[in-house]
Amino acid sequence: MSVTTITTPEAAVDAPPVPTTAPQAAAQPGSARGDHRLVADLVMPGSRVLDIGCGEGELLDLLIREKQVDGRGLELSQAGVNACVARGLSVVQGDADRDLSDYPDNAFDFVILSQTLQATYAPRRVLEELLRIGSNVIVSFPNFGFWRNRLQLLFGGRMPVTDYLPYSWYDTPNIHFCTIRDFVLLCQEADARIVKSMALDAGGRPVGFTAPWWVWNLIGEQALFLLKRS
Repeated sequence: MSVTTITTPEAAVDAPPVPTTAPQAAAQPGSARGDHRLVADLVMPGSRVLDIGCGEGELLDLLIREKQVDGRGLELSQAGVNACVARGLSVVQGDADRDLSDYPDNAFDFVILSQTLQATYAPRRVLEELLRIGSNVIVSFPNFGFWRNRLQLLFGGRMPVTDYLPYSWYDTPNIHFCTIRDFVLLCQEADARIVKSMALDAGGRPVGFTAPWWVWNLIGEQALFLLKRS
């Protein structure tokens, strides 16, 4: 898998991520979601993994089956927890904003927060907790700086509603939208080192060419980052 390796937070502001172009990264009919495949590519076999906001357990189940990880999950909704337990997954009900402090330092090899950061009340504190409890942190999120969102705001004067962000402003679970550049700057503030990064389309496929950060911020509908403590 070919992705950008960024060695310092300062370099991360201007250095472009190079998306994965390997065929297995794209979603295939009847297979796992494209971004789930990319996350799985980053996780080492046999690792201790915590999937936060794991939904109905699709990603966690994939990692256990294909990477033989020792997987745990934390999910806010009772319906999600029930679905995970029905799959035979070890998942408990919990809130990323409140319950991560219960985990000891370095409890996991990989901590995953997939499409959940924007729904937390305190994203910086959550990111700092992830870096404390995990040796490696994988974060994905929708990019509010995507060009279609900008056009809807510019010409429509209303908060964007798209296939990937289908909620109206008054009923969305997403309370802290950010752009790719916003997240890069947050990593600096939280002393997180960006190891790998990718700009993705709505289907979880990497954008297939190299460009500066501002380009990814414009054309990436979502983003995926692998982080470590500085």
